[in-house]
Amino acid sequence: MTVYVIDLEPIETRYTSQWKEHVPEQIKNNVTNDVVVVDGSNIPSSTTPGMFLDFANTNIYKSSQMVKIAELFSKNQVTDGDYFLYTDAWNPTIIQLRYMADLLGIDIRIGGLWHAGAYDIFDGLGRLAGDKDWVHHSELALVHAIDDNFFATDFHIELFLKNRMGIAARDGDFEREKIVKTGWPMEYMEEVLADYLDGEKENLVVFPHRIAPEKNVEVFRELAKKLPQYQFVICQEHELTKHEYHNILSRAKVVFSANLQETLGISTGIEGPLTGAIPIVPDRLSYSEMMPDPFKYESDRDHDIEYLAGKVTDAIENYDSYREVLKSHKQVLIDQFFSGTEMYKRIKEGHKKNEG
Repeated sequence: MTVYVIDLEPIETRYTSQWKEHVPEQIKNNVTNDVVVVDGSNIPSSTTPGMFLDFANTNIYKSSQMVKIAELFSKNQVTDGDYFLYTDAWNPTIIQLRYMADLLGIDIRIGGLWHAGAYDIFDGLGRLAGDKDWVHHSELALVHAIDDNFFATDFHIELFLKNRMGIAARDGDFEREKIVKTGWPMEYMEEVLADYLDGEKENLVVFPHRIAPEKNVEVFRELAKKLPQYQFVICQEHELTKHEYHNILSRAKVVFSANLQETLGISTGIEGPLTGAIPIVPDRLSYSEMMPDPFKYESDRDHDIEYLAGKVTDAIENYDSYREVLKSHKQVLIDQFFSGTEMYKRIKEGHKKNEG
């Protein structure tokens, strides 16, 4: 079995640059040495403002990936049992891949990691094009074309089934075995962030998210006005390298979120905790299942700045106590949400099925 990794464009300021390096190695360590990365051309240096990707250049990148995938088929290099892993399931080349495999009679399997989509009204795609029929039909086609649809949280799975699969999921007409809960393949984060663990902590509160409507940055701005005795940093207001960003986290006592959209939460779920920054997050979305009670605030009190200021102040002034809770919870976050164990297992199981 060859595992073909169809990667996301590796933008330096996002985790996708780390995935470019580490995900293929982790598949080699956990599944098979026979790994081929299918990357694209015209790597963008930044994203569309406030968004996860550059909406134009991502299609250049994906289209060049499709050319490489088609060439693999035309040269008869793809064989029964091969696995195509898409690190982002929202990739239209999946349809073209399934088209070639089915029409050429080659028994491949496809896996895709779902990050978000139009089924979430607070996501950029849902907000900008969520009322378009083409979006809904495209997502339905993708999930059916994929054998293993990977999700990192129960919240994301239920959101997806409710808003995208609808009646089909409720009535049992959808193949639920296509849905796989797995942590993201980010085991490397402990080593990457080890050098940032012992930073000198300051009374610093960090907003690590994109400046976008679904990230609710205005709540953070109001907190900064309410608590002038502390430092507040909105990371995307500065042109930070990954090293500079991690260095800020290493100095911070708190990493704050008031998100309206979050299906996992890398900055608050693993980057902050591994650098000793206490997550203060709403009790909703993926945070509800990921975080212990001391780190969560009541989800309907986003605009109660007095209440939120109290939560932040308590975390800063009683940092050592919160840090102990964080230390005891860190392994839960790693094992359940930031280790690709179930994904590796599913890839191997799929290979066995094909062999049988």
